[in-house]
Amino acid sequence: MRIDILTIFPAMFEGPFTESIIKRAIARGYAEIHIHNIRDFAANKHRKVDDYVFGGSAGMVMMVQPIADLIDKLKAERIYDEVIFLTPDGEILSQGIANQLSLHGNIMLLCGHYKGIDERLREHYITREISIGDYVLSGGELAAAVLTDSIIRLIPGVLGDETSALSDSFQDGLLSPPVYTRPSDYKGWKVPDVLLSGNEKEIKDWNYRQALERTRKRRPGLLNG
Repeated sequence: MRIDILTIFPAMFEGPFTESIIKRAIARGYAEIHIHNIRDFAANKHRKVDDYVFGGSAGMVMMVQPIADLIDKLKAERIYDEVIFLTPDGEILSQGIANQLSLHGNIMLLCGHYKGIDERLREHYITREISIGDYVLSGGELAAAVLTDSIIRLIPGVLGDETSALSDSFQDGLLSPPVYTRPSDYKGWKVPDVLLSGNEKEIKDWNYRQALERTRKRRPGLLNG
């Protein structure tokens, strides 16, 4: 998979993409991440990429030209399955969306700033708009990092145990059950006996019941329907 990220702050991705699972995925050839500075495509000597809002509203808007030129350049080089704009008014990111996107070959992520991007970009270039929650960040970079992580970890071979992602919260519509590790008894706090029994059916049934109960208590909306 290849992910191209369009941003005015490329350095914001140096930490998230140079550690842990994403770093290993890139090193092993499962994923490519390319960061593009929108300012490099500004058609003015000051590399300005924003301007005032028509109509007199407060704030600044990211201009059409630099972003359009960058997208055109990238689309001339390869076909993209999605051109995604990270925006608070997009569809809320879910595990299902991450699963869908992980099956693609090439996707492009556009990070907005200020009051957003010129609406004409959304009308003519953007194929999907995604939000990571009902709140506003200073820009789309952190949201793009979250989305990238949620996608790449699902690519077969990226995780050490390929079945691990299948047992994550939300994969089956439920939260994950409690998990334990050694020691089995710490200060009298004991691991449930069933998990030490070796009986796979009983363990599977226990995990399902626990996941169902945890979901009912913490996220009952997931059980609707």
